[in-house]
Amino acid sequence: PICKPCGAGAGRRLARALSLPMAVLELRPEGLYCPAGDFHIDPWRPVERAVFTHAHADHARRGHARALAQRDALGVLRQRLGEMPIDGVDYGETRRIGGACVSLHPAGHVLGSAQVRVEVAGEVWVVTGDYKLDPDPTCAAFEPVRAHTLITESTFGLPVYRWAPARVLFDGIDAWWRANAEAGRASVVYAYAFGKAQRLLAGVDASIGPIVCHGAVETLNRCYREAGVPLPPTRLASAIADRGALSRALVIAPPSAQGSTWLRRFGEYSDAFASGWMQLRGARRRRGTDRGFVVSDHADWPGLLRAVRESGAQQVYVTHGQAASLARHLCELGLDARLFETRDFDAHFSGEGEEPAEGVAPAEVDADPPRGLDPAPPVRIDAAPAGGADPASPMRVDAGPTVGVDPDPPAVDGSAPPGPLDPDARAAAGRSESVRRVSVHDAGPEAGDA
Repeated sequence: PICKPCGAGAGRRLARALSLPMAVLELRPEGLYCPAGDFHIDPWRPVERAVFTHAHADHARRGHARALAQRDALGVLRQRLGEMPIDGVDYGETRRIGGACVSLHPAGHVLGSAQVRVEVAGEVWVVTGDYKLDPDPTCAAFEPVRAHTLITESTFGLPVYRWAPARVLFDGIDAWWRANAEAGRASVVYAYAFGKAQRLLAGVDASIGPIVCHGAVETLNRCYREAGVPLPPTRLASAIADRGALSRALVIAPPSAQGSTWLRRFGEYSDAFASGWMQLRGARRRRGTDRGFVVSDHADWPGLLRAVRESGAQQVYVTHGQAASLARHLCELGLDARLFETRDFDAHFSGEGEEPAEGVAPAEVDADPPRGLDPAPPVRIDAAPAGGADPASPMRVDAGPTVGVDPDPPAVDGSAPPGPLDPDARAAAGRSESVRRVSVHDAGPEAGDA
């Protein structure tokens, strides 16, 4: 439903009179900005008011005067950011910020992760942040949010990325752990400390042996438990004196622990890396571990397509990772899809503190190369859909899929996106057969300096 305080009114009538498209969000040097509400979403420079999609370090940074986040994320945010004033809201709770109605909706990425829905004068935009559609008992499940315009991530935006069912994945991890325990070897899994580690803990068979966590992981386990997420009993390695117990243990450690002296206490061990990048043999081989488990907290290719379709959006901005391939495919499906270029976050930031975020493709992966920033002033993002597109019509999905792409599952409901867009705004936007890019020039200091 359309947020009543932001229903069609003076702002829409003024836009119609001036024949201008309404820009709900635009790019600024600080990040994605909502002029009507005077706030930024996941800004990389200090701002007066920020809205966080989740607590990974490449999305939530220090230095802001105040912030808004989903309530379940507050424990991790405060542990990582200190005493910054952060207001917590429940999923689906609407906040009026200036002339914008803002609500947060489950993204299924990590604890407290959220999609940001912004409505201004009847125009609805949704920023997905990072998300996945696979079931995960450690966080609220992804919920599709209807929108006129969607800004989606595309970390794994290639058809090769397709995740196995969770039970198949964890049966494989359990079998590997059980075989190692019977052979007297510890089983060490390198996984990002926030989100990935807790998902592994919730999915494995804890009856096989003791579970040991690196200190960086255990700190975040505490935040999950305080938020009411059930996890199996875990212990620090220093708290286990019995070497025999350590030889049967499953050890969850951040990737930085690989090859470190911290591992010596476990004696003989077998190790594995848990990441979506393990889908590629080259990535598994170059990681240098005994095993690679395909575990991702991001949507795979079918999940990305399903999320876009279920949003009902006719205009889609694609950002991060394999953006070009996803945008091209969406254009083939009849959508107005564009590349949303901000900056090369992954060259400077990580989603796990000192760890490279999973969204950072390893060098050996054939990912899109970093793109230079366009030497242009901040660009207003055109809110108008493709020429002649009617947001009340169902999304066109009858085009043949890209070679090697399985058809997506049907939409969960037949509901239409929010009310029709301004016809003058629709007419103002010309259809382009090529994938269009939106970028922002930023000649200032790196975001990590904030």
